[in-house]
Order: sequence, then C-alpha cells, then structure tokens
Amino acid sequence: MPAARRHLRQHGACGESEERFMSKKADLILYNANVLTLDPGRPRAALVAVRDGRIIWVGENEDREKLKGPKTKAIDCGGKTLVPGFNDAHCHVFAFASSLLSVDCGPPSVSSIADIQSQIRKQAQKLPQGTWIRATGYNEFYLAEKRHPNRWDLDQAAPDHPVKLVHRSRHACVLNSLALSLIGISMESPEPPGGMIERDLESGEPNGILFEMNYYIDALVPPLSEEEFEKGIGLANEEYLSLGITSLQDATVHNRLEEWHTFQRLRERGELMPRLSVMMGIDALSELKESDLSPRYGDDGMHLGAAKIVLDETTGSLYPSQEELEEKVLQAHRAGFQLALHAIEESTIEAAAKALEHALDRTPKRDHRHRIEHCSVCPPPLIKRLKDVRAIVVTQPSFVYYSGERYLATVPQGQLKWLYRISSFLKMGLTPAAGSDSPVVPNNPLVGIYAAVTRKAENGEELLIGERISPLEALRMYTQAAAYASFEEEVKGSIAVGKLADLALLSADPTEGPLEEIKEIKVERTIVDGRVVWEGAIDSFHAAV
Repeated sequence: MPAARRHLRQHGACGESEERFMSKKADLILYNANVLTLDPGRPRAALVAVRDGRIIWVGENEDREKLKGPKTKAIDCGGKTLVPGFNDAHCHVFAFASSLLSVDCGPPSVSSIADIQSQIRKQAQKLPQGTWIRATGYNEFYLAEKRHPNRWDLDQAAPDHPVKLVHRSRHACVLNSLALSLIGISMESPEPPGGMIERDLESGEPNGILFEMNYYIDALVPPLSEEEFEKGIGLANEEYLSLGITSLQDATVHNRLEEWHTFQRLRERGELMPRLSVMMGIDALSELKESDLSPRYGDDGMHLGAAKIVLDETTGSLYPSQEELEEKVLQAHRAGFQLALHAIEESTIEAAAKALEHALDRTPKRDHRHRIEHCSVCPPPLIKRLKDVRAIVVTQPSFVYYSGERYLATVPQGQLKWLYRISSFLKMGLTPAAGSDSPVVPNNPLVGIYAAVTRKAENGEELLIGERISPLEALRMYTQAAAYASFEEEVKGSIAVGKLADLALLSADPTEGPLEEIKEIKVERTIVDGRVVWEGAIDSFHAAV
C-alpha cells in the first residue's frame, strides 16, 4: 500500500452509465450461471462480466458475444450458483494461522484428557527438550472428565517441554509446570488486570488454568519463526479461499501498529488474498494518531476498521469499569472511530448499550455504525436499546451448530431463551452481520447459513426454532450486512455494475432445495479482484467448541 494517506474509495453503479462500462470488452465472463446478485434492482441473472477487477455487466447469456473480446476468458458455470464473495465479519487471522501449526486437541481428535496427553506426548517426542509445545482446541464439555486439564495433567505428557494448551474459546489456556516457571507465574503472582489465575483451593498454588491471559502469556513465549508464520498464513489463505471468503474483518483486540504493518506486508506479497478490514485495540489509538492513520484509512484491499474493546466479567466485576468504558467509547467516538464492543452476557451488552448512549448523548452522530460483537444473550429490552442507538450486531450463527449441544446442556433456561436471537434482531430493524470468530469455530460460511436457517446443533438438537431466518436473509448476513458493518456496502456485498469482482461459485443454490443440504454445499471457484484464485472443492477442517 502506498505510504501516502488514502481513504476508502466509494464506487457504485448509480452514477455511471451502462455505456461507460460497455465501452471496453471484458477480461472475464461467467455465464450459464444461477446468479444470486443480492441487488434488489435485479435479484437474479445468468451472466456476470468483469474488467479491471470490477463488475461491468450483469445480464443474460445472450449478452456474452457483445462483451467478449479476443483476450476475454469465458467460464461456463454449468448452471451452478454464483454469489457475492463471503465476508467474514469477525475473525482472528493470526490466531487461525497459528492454530493450523498447533497440536490439535479439539474434537473429534480428542475426547478425554488422556487423549490430550497422548497428542502432546507425540509432539514432545519430535522436539528437543525445552522447546515450546503449542496445542489448541480443547473444550472441557466435550471431554469425558467434564473438566479442564491442569498443569499436572500436562506434566505427565511433557515434563521437559513447556506446554501451552489453548481453550477453543481462546479465553482460557493451560500451562504445565515448566511453562508456568518460565513465564514467572507462582503462588505469589497477582492476577493481571482483567485476568484470573485459577489456584488449588487448599494450597493456593496455581493449577495452570488461566483465564483472559493469552495476550499476557504470548508476550513472554517465543513467537513462531518467520518460516513457521509464513507457513501458517499460507495454510490460512488457502482455507479462506477454498470457502469462498473474499473479505476478512480481523477482530483481534490486541492489534496495534505492528500488526497493521504485518498485514500490509502480507497483502503486498500476495500471501493473504482476501481483502481486510483490520480492527485495532482501543489502546492503540494514540499510536495510530502519531502515524497519521485516521478512521477507515486505506483502500479497497485493506483498511483500518473499528476500535475494539472487550467487556468481560471473568473476575466477577465488569472490566473495564463502566466509568472507564464510557470514557474510552466517548474518546474513540469523538475521534471518528467506529466502536466494536465485545459483549456476550446480558450484563455486558447492557454496559455496552449504556456506553453508546452516553457517547451519543454528548456527541450525536447518525451514521456511526458502532458494533456489538457476539451479542449472545440479548432479551427484548436490550434489543430495543441497541436499535435506539442504531448499533450493528455482529454475531456467530455457527456457534449454534458447533456449540448448540453444550448450550442446551449448560446454559440456564433464563438465558437460553435469549440466545443468538437473529430473527428478533431482524424484526426489530437491526442489521445483523455474521462472522465465524475463527479459530474458535471453523470458518465455513455455509455452515453458518445452515445454522441460522435450521437452528440445529451438530448433533441434530434444535435451539430456539422461533429464531430461524430464511436462507436469503442468512446469505445477506455474510455478504451485504457484513459489508455494511465495515462501511463497504458501496463496493462489495452484492453483484452489481461498478462493484468489486469478488465472487464465489457454489455447487448448489443455498436458497433452494432441502435445508439439510446447505452445509454440504461446496465452493467450486473463488474470484478476487476479477481473478480466479481458487478452484476445486476440498473439505474444510472440522472442529467443535
């Protein structure tokens, strides 16, 4: 990206005539397709033509000859379904890349602590003593013991290697004794702000289970080598493209200027092909100001996204405090930043709503598009408050599929009835967008669409069937609404003249046919910037939380 400051450009079909776009022949024509445009002016078509990375024509098969030139590439889609490229509105790119290089300790690979020990023991046998072992994906609900593994469990598997085992939620991790020693966590260690060290009830000694401390620990653990990091990014890039994901909104709260520059390098080298909206932690705003990076700085390939704040009650009280939260939100709001407030529980969603009300009362702004990330347990009065402050909800339909069994077994009925109320959001007039929260669950948007439409968990149990939405509404969450959530609806999210040529060709139409088959639909081609960047259909990695 050029060093000179550039703001996100706005391109649309509205102000430009068809004749202008027809003045040159197409680089690429996709024809004989079932095109779901998501454009209300033309919901369906059979042909899409592209030039210089932009859509220049949406029409019928008979338009092909007038668009075709000597260098035009034409693809017969064989009646398959063409949709706008998927936009994952909430994910964690570097964490996903790292997870692909970590020991897999999630289901179906493991079903007990003994299985976790076996996985880690195998890795220890491959590495010199003292080398860090990274493992990920466990969830105590899916373990036979129904508990977290502790330091002593990990010691049995790898006493001579420091081990860090990350929970599938990424809000907890387990260290073995050697890792605790190297990190400097002992009986005398105080809890860091917002974090919690679980301790033996009798001795007070840390048992290795740590909550909301991943960032603190990662700063002390040797990072992946450059070679390892590049390998992980390569695997992640392939995964995204294989699933038709052409845009990513990275929601990592610890993103700072260093991560921004890393994303820039990856984009410039072509190692990460989906377009990026990069959120920044609220504490990075001073760095951004010093570097002259203003809200939505960037271009169509990568731009600065929202300022992220995590609201958490792990320690028993709200962190940050309501007063501190309101101060941070008001500061970012006045600076022109969109806010992304991570809020899961009813109490944290209420705190987020109160902070937004506080900011908007003092500095009214209509098109702020402040976001609530997750918004998991949201009763009707809170939905109305979010509507009143014009908040966007960015939620995770895939959680219903991958975690539904656990929710039904563990979430109290008083909370369960308000869980992931996507239909209610729509009826109230909110604009819910969808993200995976990968690597918490797999990235596959079609599984998310299936979950939003059926409200079925992986084991077939149903969760709040009154919150089902239509397949078209679910598709919009991963395209139009996701683009709106990052101020990009003028350039992406639908198939229309003038918009970016980011597309996905699907093996079947998710809006027609049996609902049970939606999650089995494959991506056959992915197109970014008018270029076919992925072909074929491979199985995505499988995981559960």
